[in-house]
Amino acid sequence: MNTSTEPDPGAGPGETGSPAVELTGITKIFPGVVANSDVNLSVRTGEVHALCGENGAGKSTLMKILYGMQAPDSGTIRLHGEEVRFRTPAEAIRAGIGMVHQHFMLADNLTVLENIVLGAEDEHGIGTKARRRVLELAAQAGFEMRPDVLVERLGVADRQRVEILKVLYRGARIIILDEPTAVLVPQEVDELFATLRTMREQGFTFLFISHKLDEVRAIADTITVLRRGTTVGTIPAAEITSRRLAEMMVGSELPVPEHGESTVLDRDVLVVTGLSASEQDRTLLADIDLTVRAGEVVGIAGVEGNGQTELVEAIMGMRPVTTGRVSLGDRDLTGLSTLARREAGIGYVPEDRHRQGLLLDESLWINRILGHQTRRPTARGIWLDRAGAKADTQRIIEEFDVRTPGIDVDAAALSGGNQQKLVVGRELSGDPALLIAAHPTRGVDVGAQAGIWGQLRAARSAGLAVLLISADLDELIGLSDTIRVMFRGQLVATADPRSVTPEELGAAMTGAGEAA
Repeated sequence: MNTSTEPDPGAGPGETGSPAVELTGITKIFPGVVANSDVNLSVRTGEVHALCGENGAGKSTLMKILYGMQAPDSGTIRLHGEEVRFRTPAEAIRAGIGMVHQHFMLADNLTVLENIVLGAEDEHGIGTKARRRVLELAAQAGFEMRPDVLVERLGVADRQRVEILKVLYRGARIIILDEPTAVLVPQEVDELFATLRTMREQGFTFLFISHKLDEVRAIADTITVLRRGTTVGTIPAAEITSRRLAEMMVGSELPVPEHGESTVLDRDVLVVTGLSASEQDRTLLADIDLTVRAGEVVGIAGVEGNGQTELVEAIMGMRPVTTGRVSLGDRDLTGLSTLARREAGIGYVPEDRHRQGLLLDESLWINRILGHQTRRPTARGIWLDRAGAKADTQRIIEEFDVRTPGIDVDAAALSGGNQQKLVVGRELSGDPALLIAAHPTRGVDVGAQAGIWGQLRAARSAGLAVLLISADLDELIGLSDTIRVMFRGQLVATADPRSVTPEELGAAMTGAGEAA
């Protein structure tokens, strides 16, 4: 299905309906990997154009080329009909292109105004004129803005608004949004989409990258699908279903998380009692009581920044606690190191695989050893067992469908989804009693997502206790046996995943209601 959007021959540059961006024949080859092969993309002025595809399909590379972060090996880029070639992001910014990255790039210790102006002081200075311009842009986008508030005091949705204002302040009319709803609750997604519709009416153009296919269809005017580095097709969003879109992306149906029959056993595995933690007189966790039983998935729902990260760090021994106790079975872990807790039987899928889960410049078999360096099959006594590590890495690759040329390639060479499958496979190795899975499918495509869900369900059926932290409410509802809601460092509500709706969870997460 390839019904590529045709330019409107009657529209001049910059007019609604004319192509704002045209990428023609874009090819980019890295050593051993074809990232983009003859990719064609046409985006009209004043539309939301979604870019979909599985991990490794070439979306990120294509956007880096458009944003001046990488140069294409061949092909052309046109803005409003004029051919351009960007050597740096600064050149793309000057041409009116902005990018809001999935991981926000804000300084917590600066105010909203200071973050927006930082690096663009030549535009309007740093005083009254800059403040006036920021407030004008906020009003134009429909934001309520408090320019003098420290960014560290903002929720995730407000931080995203600051990122959008940053690119608007620099004159962007074409805005790339990379996974913009990954950490938003349903109400915040609705607010973001209202903003995009308002700005679209004002002539702004959006390139919207997302794995959430229902949301893509809700906001996009047009969708382009990439698969294995090339264009599969472009189609109006109103003319395609999520099921068909998933089939175009990965050649299979859209996966759905499912509970299946209950496998919960009457045996406590993780018991957290009275856990509290603080930092510089600021309370991070307040009197947390939590139990996860064998064969049970307990989901933690919460808007990012409400204590989920700190809870995981406290259980893993990565953050000191002021009071409380952490037990695994009959063993008190409270005074033990992170490595000792891992040796006791805790597997850990971190929320940021690049910072906490992988050594990107090391081979896959070296990465298999991380966190398991004192246990078989990657260690024998006090020595690392290279042969054992390599053999078990090959097992993980086959069992978890990690697509790679071999175990000796660097982790950086894998797509995000395959990196994540490697991490999940490693953490499910060695028969752990408890798996802490923080955002296990964030930023992975529907194919990898289905594989990870299947592995978690199988491990749960085998008696594994799972503490699941996720911003994907459908994932939480679909996989969990019980859901606990975190708000301002406390567990404030308990929800039954068989009856609660995403909207009810979202209300409890923002403090506007309770899930019962």
